[in-house]
Amino acid sequence: MKVATPRDSINRVFERVGFGGGGTTTTQKRCKYAIEDEENMELEQIGAERTKNVLILMSDTGGGHRASAEAIRDAFQIEYGDEYRIFVKDVWKEYTGWPLNDMEGQYKFMVKHVQLWKVAFHGTSPRWIHSAYLAAIAAFYAKEVEAGLMEYKPDIIISVHPLMQHIPLWVLKWQGLQKKVIFVTVITDLNTCHRTWFHPNVNRLYCPSEEVAKRALLDGLEESQIRVFGLPIRPTFCRAIISKDDLRVELEMDAELPAVLLMGGGEGMGPVKKTAKALGEFLFDKELEKPIGQLVIICGRNAELAATLQSLDWKIPVKVRGFEKQMQKWMGACDCIITKAGPGTIAEALIRGLPIILNDYIPGQEKGNVPYVVDNGAGVFTRSPKETARIVAEWFSTKTEERMRMSENALKLAQPDAVFDIVKDIHELACQRGPLSNIPYMLTSSFSSLIY
Repeated sequence: MKVATPRDSINRVFERVGFGGGGTTTTQKRCKYAIEDEENMELEQIGAERTKNVLILMSDTGGGHRASAEAIRDAFQIEYGDEYRIFVKDVWKEYTGWPLNDMEGQYKFMVKHVQLWKVAFHGTSPRWIHSAYLAAIAAFYAKEVEAGLMEYKPDIIISVHPLMQHIPLWVLKWQGLQKKVIFVTVITDLNTCHRTWFHPNVNRLYCPSEEVAKRALLDGLEESQIRVFGLPIRPTFCRAIISKDDLRVELEMDAELPAVLLMGGGEGMGPVKKTAKALGEFLFDKELEKPIGQLVIICGRNAELAATLQSLDWKIPVKVRGFEKQMQKWMGACDCIITKAGPGTIAEALIRGLPIILNDYIPGQEKGNVPYVVDNGAGVFTRSPKETARIVAEWFSTKTEERMRMSENALKLAQPDAVFDIVKDIHELACQRGPLSNIPYMLTSSFSSLIY
């Protein structure tokens, strides 16, 4: 049995993207690549109008990265239709090996052991540490990353993950593609974020807040590279026309009682059960023997939690839901929200004008979201289920003015047009590019030429 050499393995990777096998010359590889492009109607004359390819790099380390990627994809399609062909990909998972191809599993493990995540987050923050770490990974996987990028022949690369700047930018530099390919980063952490988000060679860095923009300046980016537009939220949410009365009829909720939305995240994590039980007690007026509010619980993918809550006897109206794709409706039908300090949920709640009770956060990237909400008067923070329930009960009875004031502050802080501002700015960058942006990929060099 013939054992494949490293060169054979690399050649097989390049065969997938049209560079040919190990025995061909550089000219033959490029000819084959040109034929494939011609067959796929992708080889265009320099300067000709054509559909541009946009590659969005993401990873499912938390739900926010994919959500932002899909929001940007949808906004491109709404604004520009067929002008852009959008690919949302985890190139690391599809093309590389350990540890890059298992970032999702590693992240979930460390978040469950939160002190381990805290050490990892802060321990890799110094530039010399994460740069050395990523350079070591690049030595093993740069060719595979190149193959992943070249399969989509991007005109624009959008990173929505902090570990997807350095290696792709090195690949573009090695290939001489920096003047052809626009590279932008969209930060998906709302207030505090890891320093790997900040790379000085990006064409544009989109920040969700002024605080993040200040951090970017301190890390060496220029003001001309930075835009502060907000967190990208899917168009179906931020452009939804909401009628609370109609939604309550549609969702079979009580038409009169104020409603609180209790979020458990995509995995149904956090003190959801204890908080739900406390709300069930505090939102029932024992003297009048009637409820003063109603409760909607989003359990995510935690089917066991949903089943447990559905089996309880409730004194107030309660809706128990699993993983929801229509959050704009449930948020639109409610009057306040209880959630951990995830950036996407906070941004969506602000758009809906919901006062926020934050009941937990992941150390590192979510810690700064607490003062972002509290200091701007859009919500409060407490980890106590009973304290949470007491606050909601007061908002629904004796402190309705406080709830309304926080709702107004939330709307002031909201940035519902962020995703459209981002894609419009990227489109402007693409329009500013000269003829070099239309050079076919067959005319560019390859990282492999530096090796062989």
